[in-house]
Amino acid sequence: MRLQGHGGMLAVEVMKRWGAEYLFTLSGGHIFPIYDGCVKLGGIEIVDTRHEQTAAFAAEGYSKLTRKPGFVALTAGPGVTNGISAITTAHFNGSPLVVLAGRAPQARWGEGSLQEFDHIPVVRSVTKAAATATSTAEIPKLLSFCVSEALTPHRGPAFVDFPLDVLFVPGEADLDESLILRGLSRATAGDSSSVVKALEGAERPVLVGGSDVYWDGAWEALRALVERARIPTFLNGMGRGCLPADHPLCFSRSRSLALKEADLVVVAGTPLDFRLNFGRFGGARVVHIADHPDMLASHVELVASAAGPLSEIFEEIAAGVRPCDRSEWIGRLQAEEESRREKDASEMASESKPIDARRVYGELRKRLERNAIVICDGGDFVSFAGRYIDVFEPGCWMDPGPYGCLGTGPGYGLAAKLVHPDRQVVILFGDGAFGFSGIDYDTLVRFDVPVVGILSNNGIWGLEKHPMRALYGYDVAADLQAECRYDLVVEALGGHGEFVTDPSQLGPAIDRAFEAGKPALVNVVTDPNQVYPRSSNLA
Repeated sequence: MRLQGHGGMLAVEVMKRWGAEYLFTLSGGHIFPIYDGCVKLGGIEIVDTRHEQTAAFAAEGYSKLTRKPGFVALTAGPGVTNGISAITTAHFNGSPLVVLAGRAPQARWGEGSLQEFDHIPVVRSVTKAAATATSTAEIPKLLSFCVSEALTPHRGPAFVDFPLDVLFVPGEADLDESLILRGLSRATAGDSSSVVKALEGAERPVLVGGSDVYWDGAWEALRALVERARIPTFLNGMGRGCLPADHPLCFSRSRSLALKEADLVVVAGTPLDFRLNFGRFGGARVVHIADHPDMLASHVELVASAAGPLSEIFEEIAAGVRPCDRSEWIGRLQAEEESRREKDASEMASESKPIDARRVYGELRKRLERNAIVICDGGDFVSFAGRYIDVFEPGCWMDPGPYGCLGTGPGYGLAAKLVHPDRQVVILFGDGAFGFSGIDYDTLVRFDVPVVGILSNNGIWGLEKHPMRALYGYDVAADLQAECRYDLVVEALGGHGEFVTDPSQLGPAIDRAFEAGKPALVNVVTDPNQVYPRSSNLA
């Protein structure tokens, strides 16, 4: 297909053919032609935020929710560097974020133009592709290549920047539409039959499924495998919900016991990193299944491995494995699960003052619909989330991932409400995390997306204060403003605020936030002396 127009028009034509609905951004003169293309060609809504990090998180959040490319446009220099943390988060999450960036004019490069900065060396290590368009005519092919790279497993962000004297000038180019959404290559490795053999020799197997199960759309195949092989299953990251939390073979509270006593641990769609003790599970043998050979662990001795399309691998294993009676092992884990849930129920009903943060989860759980989208943006407070929040459907859980970057909440919430306007969207904030991007409640108000934020206000950096005291007997740089009125900040930005100091106020305050019909924040004063768990199923 022959495309014509200035560079921004050509870029937008490509984005539309890759299914773009939104372009997240913060305005900058270097990228005006991209906006012009969106306005004149139609079909892509421009969503502008108050910080480039939020714009990039929103684009990544869109990709997480749709499993399609998420597009963000960042102006040159500081626009790009402000987005680096979000780009890096997408890298660690395997999210197909596509970054379009402005760039100082190439004809004057080296003379000191405004915001002249070579982005490519900075972003290269955290992107699958990073390139500069050196002519208007090459924009369609180059951008389409970058989108394809972002979507090809193992997925990840891609980056292309456009000099002023490339983006603003007219040009034309051919675009081979047969390349779009077709021909995404899938590298393979290993043998599913070796996984079958390992499973059949196991008495106490455990399966851990992660985000790439979701990215590959492999949840039905996962469920079929789990049910046929009778494998107790734990889920992390965006894998949560790929097996409903109330499925009899889905577990969460008993993970410590399961990984301690298992004789075989099958990890699928997630790396063997710090979240899984780097793949060391006592004496258990380890199987690793990944969406690409490069993602298979090399630091752990594996009894079997397989890489490629996860649905196909799960289906092959299910077809080859013989049903096995593991009722004793499953029953042991179910008993542990029930015991821990009973203890959790007591903690989540706490009447203590200051408010026990677990009471917040107790009240929220009662009000969450089955398809609610829960977003985690914090450290200590959201350490509880993976334990207390049950997820029943794919794509309903959004956390920062293994990079652990704060400030994701408003961007993810913005994307979630745009994609699913009829669902509950809840952001769980730490008071520290709110400081990174709370101003983007202005964005939520301007785009009329009624997300509900629930903030644990303990006035400290809890994951730093308590450990530092334990190490040194004192702490520094770990205090925030006690009982700060973040709710009034949200009200000043046009949202709805609630301030809670008594546990009896919690439920009604959350109800009012959901009923407000506008972006809301429930600011809950919680106990600063409460020591939060150092590990969880959060990521």
